[in-house]
Amino acid sequence: MTKKSILVTGGAGYIGSHVVRQLGEAGERVVVVDNLTTGFADSVLHGDFIEGNMGDQELIRRVLDEHEVDSVIHFAAHTIVPESVENPLKYYGNNTCNSRNLMECCRDAGIKHFIFSSTAAVYGIPDTEFCDENSPISPINAYGTSKLMTEWMLRDLSAVTDLTHVALRYFNVAGSDPQGRIGQSTEKATLLVKVACEAAVGKRDKVFIFGTDYPTYDGTGVRDYIHVEDLASAHLKALEYLRNGGESTTLNCGYGHGYSVREVLDTVEKVHGEPLNIVEEARRAGDPPTLIARADKVREILGWAPQFDDLETIVRTSLEWEKKLYTQSQ
Repeated sequence: MTKKSILVTGGAGYIGSHVVRQLGEAGERVVVVDNLTTGFADSVLHGDFIEGNMGDQELIRRVLDEHEVDSVIHFAAHTIVPESVENPLKYYGNNTCNSRNLMECCRDAGIKHFIFSSTAAVYGIPDTEFCDENSPISPINAYGTSKLMTEWMLRDLSAVTDLTHVALRYFNVAGSDPQGRIGQSTEKATLLVKVACEAAVGKRDKVFIFGTDYPTYDGTGVRDYIHVEDLASAHLKALEYLRNGGESTTLNCGYGHGYSVREVLDTVEKVHGEPLNIVEEARRAGDPPTLIARADKVREILGWAPQFDDLETIVRTSLEWEKKLYTQSQ
């Protein structure tokens, strides 16, 4: 355990709050900066919380100094793909420009380690079912491009300073804290597992399948779903790796196998015990038939061993969280 602090930007959000909880449980000193546009202060279960914007350099410089920070885990970002297509400058402004401002503060403060929340969206529409870290990079929306630009900035900064970094490219994140303390509370979520669980508890009247004629085993899209608890643990492993002198690297975060849309919906119906109102629609532009991680590297380099690689577990923790949210809203 280090005596220094870890700054977590966006630590009140879905994934960030799970990482903060795991860091706190590990005895780390944590400070969270989040502007609460999509995060929730009561999701921050450990450390100090400061409401603010990670692009606010005066604030960030003060936090880095006063809290004796030597490591940064950077989540703060806009993440809705359709919105990034409609309003690209919003995404470049927050995800890219504010990340640049954060990095400048880190450079000036001599931050040693930086872990970045990236995305499989950097791969765009791949030609193959599986993507490894060397697959062609070709994002098709401002969300993916804004994240890729941040990866590039980190690469270039690490080349000329003592800062080392790990960029983690997430595939489809789902699930919630198995003990039900925190979960995904984001409004207007677009991730399938959450949407289907919202439909199961009555928050939505239907759930859509976009495309039933893909060249997959049941005609629907196949994705690599990773439980948020396992994804969070990869961040702690990445921090340990950098502290032990590991070189800067980029790693896929997924399980290395996929589930179809129908399989996910079938599992939600099974766990919930009641059928969903499912509506089949045409394909959406830009959706690849299959997107699965080659995830050998994250296991080999970080020694990461997932504990929740089970679709029913992913769905059950998601559904329990949605039931809790629904009860609280009544």
